[in-house]
Amino acid sequence: MTTSASSEPPALGPLLSAIRTPEDVKTIAEADLVKLAAEVRHSLITSLSRTGGHLGPNLGVVELTIALHRVFSTPKDNFVFDVAHQGYVHKMLTGRAPDIHTIRTYKGLNGFLLRSESDHDSYGAGHAGTALSAALGMAAARDLAKEDSHVVAVAGDAAFTCGPTLEALNNIAETTKKFIVVLNDNEWSIDKNVGAIARYFNALQTHATYASVRNSAADFVERIAGKAVRKLAHKVEEGAKNLLFPNVLFEKFGLRYFGPIDGHDLPLLVRTFEHLKTLNEPVVLHIITEKGRGYQPALDNPGKFHGLGAYKIEDGSTDLSATPTCSDIFGRTVTDMAKADEQIVAITAAMPGGTKLEIFKKELPQRYYDVGIAEEHAALFACGMATKGIKPFLAIYSTFMQRAYDMIIHDMALQHLPVRLCMDRGGLSGDDGPTHHGLFDIGYLRPVPGIVHMQPASEPEFVAMLKWMANYEAGPSAIRYPRGPINGTSLDAPVAPIELGKAIVEAEGTDVALIGLGTLFEMAKETKALLEAKGLSVALINPRFIKPLDGAVFERFARQCKVVCTFEDHVLHNGFGCGVIELLHDAGVTTPVERIGWPDEFVEHGKPDILMKLHGLTAEAAVEKVMRHF
Repeated sequence: MTTSASSEPPALGPLLSAIRTPEDVKTIAEADLVKLAAEVRHSLITSLSRTGGHLGPNLGVVELTIALHRVFSTPKDNFVFDVAHQGYVHKMLTGRAPDIHTIRTYKGLNGFLLRSESDHDSYGAGHAGTALSAALGMAAARDLAKEDSHVVAVAGDAAFTCGPTLEALNNIAETTKKFIVVLNDNEWSIDKNVGAIARYFNALQTHATYASVRNSAADFVERIAGKAVRKLAHKVEEGAKNLLFPNVLFEKFGLRYFGPIDGHDLPLLVRTFEHLKTLNEPVVLHIITEKGRGYQPALDNPGKFHGLGAYKIEDGSTDLSATPTCSDIFGRTVTDMAKADEQIVAITAAMPGGTKLEIFKKELPQRYYDVGIAEEHAALFACGMATKGIKPFLAIYSTFMQRAYDMIIHDMALQHLPVRLCMDRGGLSGDDGPTHHGLFDIGYLRPVPGIVHMQPASEPEFVAMLKWMANYEAGPSAIRYPRGPINGTSLDAPVAPIELGKAIVEAEGTDVALIGLGTLFEMAKETKALLEAKGLSVALINPRFIKPLDGAVFERFARQCKVVCTFEDHVLHNGFGCGVIELLHDAGVTTPVERIGWPDEFVEHGKPDILMKLHGLTAEAAVEKVMRHF
């Protein structure tokens, strides 16, 4: 479809190619800054067409990022980007433009900001709602050291639906007098923003009277009181605004509000930042931007171009011939189940596209709930519904479900509430890297009393598990599934019924017992063939359940075989294999257990086949471990 990421990198424009440090941005003639913005956009569109990535968000912050580097000086000054998926332009202006074509590829630039990648990346992220708290901590540390630097937090309007963001707002005015928040308002997170805060921001940016209040307030002061009372201007200004907006959000938190202004007007942004850096009070600058600006396909479909794979530059089209993903199957299955069961509802935290609940939203809008980027609230909301007999399916990526962990223990499990946790991206998330790999959910759910946790080894088994969950009422249940397909099995293929805590024995054996969980069941099958070629008798088991484990089956094979080997797309520490070891130990079985899974480290970004070979998640590695016992 497109030129591969490993081919000749796209040429950079003359202005962009001359930037080796952010100080070079300051040397460009003001009249040429618009040309620089155009070169940045061209580089983004051409490079990301090969690698994929967060195109729309970065196209929207080109002028903002140029203005920031024009006025401030990193790394002395600190920029903290919420989520940091819109940090590609920052990377380009801090000497990494020649490598932008490597973004999200193995050994290339990371798709988010990383402190280990550059001194100019003052804070790494990958989840929403972190910027204001982290930046405020930096500002407090600066104040303690009596340093004269600036801290700027850049957060999208969607980040203000996050609990941590609102908690930070509550603390800013009490902590520092020198702090800049940029509210990058484009009405989108990944999908269209929802809720009262989104409506509030939209009202601000569309209300013509409010946009001119600040200027008219100064005239108002002078007309009625003269210049002698200029020291009261701020109070009068507040009163004038409150006649129109009695609850101006930010100034109630103690931050002086500026805006909204055009976030693509470079001269205006530069002048504004030059003014804001002179103030000795915490401020918020509200800018209006277009997600996807400069590329019509991204403007036409902001949700798709928030983050995507390779695409054709001409029209933005992507490969639609791929096998249906687990997300596709999930969206379709839960929607169909809900049509037959009026108690089923679907809940997501700003991810209708990623979780494919957009299908449910379209066909059953009255039972679809998007709560914004607020995973903790989503979990509690689901708990409340469950107390009334509703059957909530809560769809949140494995990596984002970590934020709701307290609710899973304190609210779901402790009260035996039947909330269905549907954890997309369970396992390696490839190009997105360590902030998005779902490699910890087995570990954090395994200790929770009463929870049921499953992982399917095929697409029809996935559907069967979802249907089983709909009828399980004894407490919370969870299912983890990968970003793409499992093994491409037709949904028409037969599947054995799901029984609580029961594994499926696919093949008997007396020398080796292979237990392949979920997506790695195919690897266990490959290992079986290799071991049988060496003359060994090999048993093959699909565990289905992570918790509770099938003790009877696992004990039987551990007693009759010389070695057991487990496979999991998860870190080995406190993972599925650990559960098997604990079960056998408690049963007094001393058969050795070898484990295939991810190491005790944050796995880098890259294509799964590269990373799996690098870290020993292969059939060959499994054979080597098993054969040590023969």
